[in-house]
Amino acid sequence: MRVYTGEHIRNVAVVGHGASGKTTLVDALAFVAGSSKRHGSVKDGSALTDYTPDEIERQYSISLALAYAEWMETKINLIDAPGYLDFIGDAIAAIYAADAALLVVSGTAGVEVGTEHVWEHAERRGIPRLFFVSLMDKEHADFEKVYQDIKAKVTGKVLPIEIPVGSGPAFHGIVNLLTRKCQVYRKGTKTGEYDEQDVPPELKDKFDRYEQELIETIATTDDALLERYLGGDEIAPAELTAAMHLGVARGEIFPLLCGAGDLTYGTRALLTAIVELVPSPAEREPVDAQTWGEASAVQLEFKDSGPLVAQVFKTVSEPHVGDVTFFRVYSGKVANGAEVFNAPRGVTEKLNHLSVAQGKERVEVPELHAGDIGVVAKLRDTHTNDTLSTSNAPIVLHKIPFPDPVITLSVQVKQRGEEDKLSMGLQRLHEEDPTFHHEYNAELAQTLMRGRGERHLEIIVGRLARKFGVHALLGKPKIAYRETIKGKAEGQGKHKKQTGGRGQYGDCWIRVAPLARGSGFVFEDQIVGGVIPRQYIPAVEKGVVEALRRGPVAGYPMVDFKVELFDGSYHDVDSNEMSFKMAGILAFRNVTPNARPVLLEPIVEVEAWTPDEYLGAVMGDLSSRRAQILGTEQDGRMTKIRAHVPEAELDRYATQLHSITHGRGTYRQKFHTYQEVPPEAAQKVIEARAKEKEEEKAG
Repeated sequence: MRVYTGEHIRNVAVVGHGASGKTTLVDALAFVAGSSKRHGSVKDGSALTDYTPDEIERQYSISLALAYAEWMETKINLIDAPGYLDFIGDAIAAIYAADAALLVVSGTAGVEVGTEHVWEHAERRGIPRLFFVSLMDKEHADFEKVYQDIKAKVTGKVLPIEIPVGSGPAFHGIVNLLTRKCQVYRKGTKTGEYDEQDVPPELKDKFDRYEQELIETIATTDDALLERYLGGDEIAPAELTAAMHLGVARGEIFPLLCGAGDLTYGTRALLTAIVELVPSPAEREPVDAQTWGEASAVQLEFKDSGPLVAQVFKTVSEPHVGDVTFFRVYSGKVANGAEVFNAPRGVTEKLNHLSVAQGKERVEVPELHAGDIGVVAKLRDTHTNDTLSTSNAPIVLHKIPFPDPVITLSVQVKQRGEEDKLSMGLQRLHEEDPTFHHEYNAELAQTLMRGRGERHLEIIVGRLARKFGVHALLGKPKIAYRETIKGKAEGQGKHKKQTGGRGQYGDCWIRVAPLARGSGFVFEDQIVGGVIPRQYIPAVEKGVVEALRRGPVAGYPMVDFKVELFDGSYHDVDSNEMSFKMAGILAFRNVTPNARPVLLEPIVEVEAWTPDEYLGAVMGDLSSRRAQILGTEQDGRMTKIRAHVPEAELDRYATQLHSITHGRGTYRQKFHTYQEVPPEAAQKVIEARAKEKEEEKAG
């Protein structure tokens, strides 16, 4: 394929709710443009950008994928993003790699939760946006209803630039409001061909209404056009298109188009609209960057003449290939075989077989210019969110703000001996997907996986088996309980052992007392008169520290108390450090049961966002989880609830919140403090802990 410069490139993230027709539309756009040889289908696993085994099996997008369409001497880079919220990280990556977003909205379902989420991320990013009402050939498709839905739920700046001719199975054309012509599709054609006609008489009233809205809206973005419009002058289609291009770039207008990807209807008009209305990379404002190792800020212009700066927005691992890196060139140009510098990691990489992606296929190119998107395989030490530049101009871009995980599950291998493979596989999958995290918690003796939802983590486990041969099971994570004391007590610990030769003797008296929550553990030496020699006092503390790891209530670590060592005795011959360490352990075990020990549980601070209509249900659910509601406040179109909730009560909360709010609710959490567990709940924890210990002994 030919090489394109920035002014002849358009980068578009194709986003929207799951099952809204995004992948089918991307497939149709590439096919109609002649850039893809076949028109595939999600249903039979032949779709251009849904090519992984997971996606073919489930028939929905899981990872972002790249395609391109060459149209009107322009290369349109299409970034097909998954629609379900478990995979929102890839949708965000697509939005940050693109210069515009095409929001695909189902003609039958209208605005859904995924539509609202990707709109908010695109709004935060500040990129131009277009809407496309898809599935217009399906039963109950309703363009007018979806248009009003977008106006009510997303933005009042949406502006139709075409209207459908017919709907459902009767959908067979569009009226272009800019050209004032009707495109009637030829039945049986596969590449969206049409015959152009005048506007049908039965659509004249609707056309006049929409055209007036179009011209008035565009005219208000340009003072000269507005004056001409008010003066009764006719504004030519080319003038309207030019004015709309500027309005789209400034975020004043969000054009609305329609069509049917399966039939390729509306695809030619959409390709044209992308070329004519979406700003090229060359038109973008400079982006902020930073010289690596310095505080100096850099403003990068999208020019070939600038320093090479490219950002990795996605990494995938493919069988027989290894890691494949997707990157966006922001400044400069890069040639096939060039050496680039990854400043934060301090490594040089060679870009062999520089390519552009058409689904799973790669087309090798001699070079890429500023603004373009490319792929390269087998980079050794470069991962998602890294910046590639040169060693003489090491520049770093701001990272893509991937969202934090919202759900935690434990994972364990089915077969012993696969633990090392599990750890390696999880690390590789994190490099592919920054919204997935993992860690081994030594205290809980569990490997924990964190992700955006249960479906997300289930797919991670499936990839572990397929890519790394590790078969694993998901489970409920343990809770890191603690114990403390509420009262004071004192007592003795005496270790005395005679074995015929030199014996062992250590004797100490300690007092224990509670401290404020969060104080940890304090050891105080109050020995006077040398009743315990100085060299043995640290040994007593060591014994106490070892003993506090298993509290008297259920064997959990103890916190927030102090120990005073105030008396004891020793033997000139038999005393040693080990004897006094044992004495410290015995003293602690003897005293703490008398100091009113209690069980503590971790409390997290939760911020949950919900539409107002679900506020009562969400608050009721939190209350059933022993939450302390701290308050609510309006946050944009959502209500934010702040609450303190026991961590043990948040098991799979993300799934429940999703169910209550029909997918529109989100939340985040952070550790707050430890609090005493209520007696009834504490008894259940103690019984479960005892059962766990019995099973460990039996195993």
